[in-house]
Amino acid sequence: MDNFIIVIGRQFGCGGREIGKRIADELGIPYYDKTLLSAAAEEFGMDTEVFKAVDEKRPSFLRNFLGLNCGTSSQPCTPGAFAHFSAGSLSPEGLYNAQSKVIQSICERGSCVIVGRTADYIMRDHPGLISIFVHAPIEHRVKKIIERGDAADEIGALPMARKNDKARESYYNYFTSGGWGKARNYHLCFDSSRFNPESIVALLKAYINTH
Repeated sequence: MDNFIIVIGRQFGCGGREIGKRIADELGIPYYDKTLLSAAAEEFGMDTEVFKAVDEKRPSFLRNFLGLNCGTSSQPCTPGAFAHFSAGSLSPEGLYNAQSKVIQSICERGSCVIVGRTADYIMRDHPGLISIFVHAPIEHRVKKIIERGDAADEIGALPMARKNDKARESYYNYFTSGGWGKARNYHLCFDSSRFNPESIVALLKAYINTH
């Protein structure tokens, strides 16, 4: 594959970002999560608050927070294309459309790794798309959430994991054809309680080298 897009969907606490960073480093290609996508949006003249507002939050939250729609063109954006767009001027659909254009434009530049943001759906027609989903039993994820300092104990970590999973599923299913976390929607699925990040990266590299 000369030009491939690796998109990582994940349950909360599975280490999706760590896996994404590792594979990007191994392959020498750009990595994008919410922070770096926001930086890319700024490059295109978009208010960075747009990405903060659309950060995989459920549509009902966005709809209460935002205003008008921004059109439905599926064409990638160019620098300055969103100079007059701000988080307060877009509906949930408009925000999603703006984010989609930034993702499309990033992918046009060449191979990259993107975590979340329904990028697998946005880039579903790209011939080099590799979509993966990382999951794990809730007990494993709770332990990881505590280890990385997102919660002090199980009492805080368990509802955090469930809340974030629910929000991601709601967001994904609202803006796509549905099926967040369903194996049929992904090329590869990994249980991070059975495969450590190094193993997942090695398997992904082998997959890429055979296609």
